[in-house]
Amino acid sequence: MAFGDGRDWFFQRRYGLFVHWGLYAIHARHEQEQWRFKVPSEEYVQLAEQWNPTRFDPDAWLDLAEAVGMEYLCLTTRHHDGFCLWDTRQTTFSTMHTPYGRDIVGMMAEACHRRGFPLCLYCSIPDWHHPYYPNQGRHHELPGPKPGDRPDLLAFVEVLREQVRELCTQYGEIHGFWWDNNVDEHVDPSLNALIRELQPNCIINDRGFDPGDFGTPERDFDPSLDALSGFARPTEACQSVGMESWGYRADEDYYSDLHLQRSLAKYLARGGNYLLNVGPKADGAIPIEAERILRRLGDWYVRVRPALLGEPCSTLTDNRDVLLTRRGDMLYVICHREMAGDAVKLRPLTGAPKRATLLNDGRAVDFAVELLPSDHVAGTACLRLKRLPVNELAGQVLVMALEFDRLPSAGG
Repeated sequence: MAFGDGRDWFFQRRYGLFVHWGLYAIHARHEQEQWRFKVPSEEYVQLAEQWNPTRFDPDAWLDLAEAVGMEYLCLTTRHHDGFCLWDTRQTTFSTMHTPYGRDIVGMMAEACHRRGFPLCLYCSIPDWHHPYYPNQGRHHELPGPKPGDRPDLLAFVEVLREQVRELCTQYGEIHGFWWDNNVDEHVDPSLNALIRELQPNCIINDRGFDPGDFGTPERDFDPSLDALSGFARPTEACQSVGMESWGYRADEDYYSDLHLQRSLAKYLARGGNYLLNVGPKADGAIPIEAERILRRLGDWYVRVRPALLGEPCSTLTDNRDVLLTRRGDMLYVICHREMAGDAVKLRPLTGAPKRATLLNDGRAVDFAVELLPSDHVAGTACLRLKRLPVNELAGQVLVMALEFDRLPSAGG
């Protein structure tokens, strides 16, 4: 896939860090605390008086992202609560009107530009704080207007347009714009057109006011994607290390390393991008357990990265328990599902590779092309990878590299 313009950075940098951060980190319950826990608006807005993230260090975030193999970052500039992390002229409910008093988006942008690290900006469409936003008790909305509100969707869209203009003109080059939750399903292609006019290299997701440039499957909510061998349009899956929240949650439940490996593998090996989220604490530091997860996942990822970022070619085998990618005459086998045993059959492939290597730790992999008892119906042999260390490496997705003189087609 390619756009044929500056947006094609998206196909070279496939693994990114998502960051959900805002006032909700103070109570450390959920990024939608105000809605899910029915916090009165007049109480919630007082959190701005406590906003003072003195440990926020953009370079520390980027150091971690680079160390674990990530290549771009997406930051929440404003979540549904309406609190803005940049110097906006559209509201006083922002980081500039807090004890901290600094432009967080500007600080992040400066670090990203200095280090050549693409920056994408998330912006929620719902804004529970703004008087024009029509809260009606729908999903991801407050039960109704607050005292003093003047609900008017079109007037709110014009405010949002000016916030888009600010984000696209105040911080240098922006590589992506990540809309969220168009609750009203309002259609207005002019907002994305404005982004493209101001930031021509900016790729835009599909959760805004028109279909955008790429799809955004979330967590594992759509099991139908598991049947695909590849994606028909540019795709970026999003997932969080925490099972309950995207923002910082003090008593969080975390996904296992193996679950995240499988999730990362199944999207990247099908040609998609992957955005993995952490929620910093109120002081700006990444929670230690989230950092440990990223580092353990990164240790596995950097070893198997060539396979995950190869060209999808799973149609070469009828084995649906693995995903295949290729680079020239190198074939990669990615065991992204639970392995029932210590062998993998790649029917109908019958060619033997020159060598096979387990990328997880570099050891040689045994293989054979032979007729097995279970092949009696088909009556033909196929390539088999055998004696794999499924028990020794039970906590990892196994990834093999097979080097051929000439990579065979199916049946050859």
